[in-house]
Amino acid sequence: IPLITASILSKKLAAGLGSLVLDVKVGNGAFMERPRDAAALASSLVEVAEGAGLKATALVTGMSEPLASAAGNALEVRNAADFLAGRRRDRRLEQVTMALAAEMLQSAGIANSNREALARAMEALESGRAAAAFGRMVATLGGPADLVERPEKYLPAAPVEREVTAAQNGFVTGIATREVGLAVVALGGGRRQPEDRIDLAVGLSRLLPVGAYVGVGEPLALVHARSEDDADAAAAMVRAAYGIGQSKPAPGKTVLRRIASFA
Repeated sequence: IPLITASILSKKLAAGLGSLVLDVKVGNGAFMERPRDAAALASSLVEVAEGAGLKATALVTGMSEPLASAAGNALEVRNAADFLAGRRRDRRLEQVTMALAAEMLQSAGIANSNREALARAMEALESGRAAAAFGRMVATLGGPADLVERPEKYLPAAPVEREVTAAQNGFVTGIATREVGLAVVALGGGRRQPEDRIDLAVGLSRLLPVGAYVGVGEPLALVHARSEDDADAAAAMVRAAYGIGQSKPAPGKTVLRRIASFA
């Protein structure tokens, strides 16, 4: 934990921030799988940041299932564009995004309460101001000004798409999230070695969340691959990562804990 704290905060402190909000993940897809370890890391980050004169808070958020329905570089950008434009908003992604945005507004002194901050963040999202701000950022960095409106025009697409189908009827009772991420790496969407080139087009979309009902032969996810063999291998990994049962699990919390100033 001290090494992770130093690695993360050295960069944040060097940036000269006015305040800092951290999202510390916990669960089977996170570096810290146990709640007590995630809480210890979050506490260390906040305590050291505050000791260095940087106001900081941390939210511990769940990562025992994918945060959104997409995984992979271009596919996640498309998911973010759809989120900002209101075409599709995954429930867990919206919960975490709004919680972090509200925390940042309070840390910056723009809002006086969590309720006010959430209302302001939602207004920016629903009014289109958030999408417009993101569009300006993309254009300023040399990208297209209409990426949010027309992501399919600019983002690369993989030539092979393969549905991952369920082998039985039932509810999604759990997802081995790290295995889903490794499926993306196996497709070429992440590096195994530092010199590996990343394929921006490959990945997964339409990932069903925990609690969703699926019938035999119905899709759990859609694989985007460079070849048929890659698609087959990734589909097998994703299918194995999904647990299917007859009892619908209770919805889990997305934001599990807030850790604030030690002053």
